[in-house]
Amino acid sequence: MSARLIAIGDIHGCKLALDRLLDTINPSPRDTVVTLGDYVDRGPDSRGVIDRLIQLGKETRHIALMGNHEEMMLGVIRKQMPHDMWLRHGGVETLDSYEFRGDLDFLPESHLEFFESLTPFHEESGHFFTHAAYSPKIPLSEQEAEMLRWHSLHESLPTRHLNGKIAVVGHTANKNGEILDHGHLICIDTYCYGGGWLTGLDVFSGATWQASREGKLRT
Repeated sequence: MSARLIAIGDIHGCKLALDRLLDTINPSPRDTVVTLGDYVDRGPDSRGVIDRLIQLGKETRHIALMGNHEEMMLGVIRKQMPHDMWLRHGGVETLDSYEFRGDLDFLPESHLEFFESLTPFHEESGHFFTHAAYSPKIPLSEQEAEMLRWHSLHESLPTRHLNGKIAVVGHTANKNGEILDHGHLICIDTYCYGGGWLTGLDVFSGATWQASREGKLRT
């Protein structure tokens, strides 16, 4: 079987959905799996999600992007930003999953290493991947974090990037559970934590897989 290039959308603590999706996709050591960020917050088991993603990196080639929720969490841990915004947007659920007892040094060393290894974007084989969006006329290496991790497609939809590649993004939740495909841009945040689905996409074949936060496959 040819190697696959698979993207997985915003997980947000939905460990059962992630487990079911990966069991179904069954990535091989020859495949590449790009997770688009927002692993933590809002869902019930952020800690379990990170454990599973660390394990995924031992099973296949795993590229893990930084999402805006990881940015918020790390900003609080590093005392570079106030905690209010993070807590309002799902940080409480993350702290609960880590059995937070008041010490900001709550992450296991392996989890801290995972978060510190996250990358802002990835390019491969006619596609590029960011968490949220991109500025069409600026090289990816020069993009601002605000655009890569925070920009909502509801505000504006970027045109094709100057590199000519197809963008695969998350962040902007499609609450109807459907993939948003504009040809030059595909958004696969399908609102798993809120009652939608966690989506996996093979960007070469177009094959998709979806699982609910309870671990039920969509057929």
